[in-house]
Formats: sequence, structure tokens, C-alpha cells
Amino acid sequence: MATSYKDLGLVNTREMFAKAVKGGYAIPAFNFNTMEQMQAIVMAAVETKSPVIMQVSKGARNYANGTILRNLAKGAVEYAKELGCANPQIVLHLDHGDSFELCKDCIDNGFSSVMIDGSALPYEENIALTKKVVEYAHKFDVTVEAELGVLAGVEDEVCAAESHYTKPEEVVDFATRTGCDSLAISIGTSHGAHKFTPEQCTLVNGVLVPPPLAFDVLHEIEKKLPGFPIVLHGSSSVPQDEVKTINQYGGKLEAAIGIPEEQLREASKSAVCKINIDSDSRLAMTAAIRKYMAENPSHFDPRQYLKPARENMKKMYIHKIVNVLGSNDKL
Repeated sequence: MATSYKDLGLVNTREMFAKAVKGGYAIPAFNFNTMEQMQAIVMAAVETKSPVIMQVSKGARNYANGTILRNLAKGAVEYAKELGCANPQIVLHLDHGDSFELCKDCIDNGFSSVMIDGSALPYEENIALTKKVVEYAHKFDVTVEAELGVLAGVEDEVCAAESHYTKPEEVVDFATRTGCDSLAISIGTSHGAHKFTPEQCTLVNGVLVPPPLAFDVLHEIEKKLPGFPIVLHGSSSVPQDEVKTINQYGGKLEAAIGIPEEQLREASKSAVCKINIDSDSRLAMTAAIRKYMAENPSHFDPRQYLKPARENMKKMYIHKIVNVLGSNDKL
């Protein structure tokens, strides 16, 4: 029997995206796999009075089980209310769905938003697949994110050796023919913690600075599709303090480089109304766990090291919401 996201207390992205585009801010889209990540996301969203998108990748569903994740999302809504948020705005979103069958399964099991990623397909095949998902999703008032252009990098099942910027001349035709509710574009962001090679960067005061995002492509897309919700994937900033902590306590993350936060803030003031962040959460969690285990070698209770990990993720989420995306005080 199908489960409606409305019965879980979740919302779709339609209204929150419209408000974000008009208000010049972006909705945080945080990936989660575990209870601790969910708790940190909800605590941060409630504390900052921000709407939030909780994302689940295909890999996360395989790891944690779709039923468990769905009920974690339901629990997130109730938890937000317990923390004092009378009307939480929480979306459960499928990140990088790669087939109609996967999207349908998520829609039938309580997701309020899905992404169908046909960006690696030929243009017409991408349109056909996206349209098929949209037609099914809209029957249940589920919103659909599509993608044009290819991001480089590796994250879960998403892997591409090189990026291809979105072609502004294609966006109107694609959005019109598919009926998608939002569009993920490629303007220089990249998946994973190693978004750029050192050779792609410029050394400034001993720090590797990545090439700037292609704001000219973004602005051209905005002209073609005024007011249409745009999404940025691969937008973790890879905080160097977390990388340093990981390496200090036994890790080996070499040349881990992310997207400068000031560029993400600039993007969020445009039609970019959803910014995806995953690697930064992983780094915050791993850094806190490595540090705790190194300083407390006799401890073995997972609650002991997962509590500081949860707090470190919450701190990172709050920073992103307030200082980067600007979605605080929007509830």
C-alpha cells in the first residue's frame, strides 16, 4: 500500500522554492544516512528557523533501508515539533535517482520530492525519462528535480570523469517539454571532497584556490528561465579545519578542495534556491569521531563518540544556513 508524504507531515518543494527565489536565499539540502545526521539537521533547522531538505541517495537507501529512512523522516517532523517548531517545513528528497522505477518506489513510499538524473543520457532520452517521472510524480503532488549538464567527481553511485556546463540555449525547451519543477545545472561545482586537482587551482598565500564558478552561464540561464528554481549539486566547501583534524588524527585526505562559501552565497542570491551539501557533513562527523577516539582510546560505547560527531555536524549545518545560504528566520 502506498504511503503519502502528507501523512508523514512532510512538504514538497514548490512553495519553499518560490519563496526562496523571491527572497534571495537558498534552501539547504543535506544528505543523511544515519539517525545522528537526521538529529543534527533537525536541531540546526529548528534553532535557525529554516526550512530544510533531507536528501537520500540511492546509496543511502541501500545502506540504511528505505523503510527506516522514511520513518526517520517522519520522526524528524515530530522531533522538530518537540523542539518547539510548530510548523516544520521538511522535505524528504531522493537525490540522483537514476531510473523511473527508483523514483516511483520513492514516491510510493513517502518521499515528497524526487530527482531524476538523466544528464548522462542523450538530450532527447533525458527529456523522455524526466517527463515520465514528472507525469507520475505530479499525480501525487510530488515535485521533481531534473538535471542538464554533467558534474565531475565521485559521490555514492554518481561518477563522472569530467564536467560539461549546462547549455543555456537548451533550458527553456527542456523545462517546457518535461514539466520539471526545478533544474540542477552544471556551472563548475563537483561531487565529493576532491572537487579539483591542485593543477586546476591557484596558490594564494599558501592556500589552493579553485577556479570560480561560471556565473555567466548561471545568469544566462536566469534570463532564459526567469524565476525558475535552479539547483546546485556538489556544493560542499570542504572546510580545511575539518580536513586538518582528520589528518592530525590518522586520516589521509590529500588536496581536498571545495567550493568557496562566498561563491555559494552569491549563487544563493540568484535563482539558485537549493544547494546540496553532503561531503561537509561527512567531514565534520569523521573529524569529531577521529579526534574523540584518539583522545579516549579506552572508550568503546558508540554514544560516546557519536554525540560529539552529532554536535559538530549541527554546528556546521547552522553555519551553512546562517552564513552561506541565508535561509534562517524564514519559517
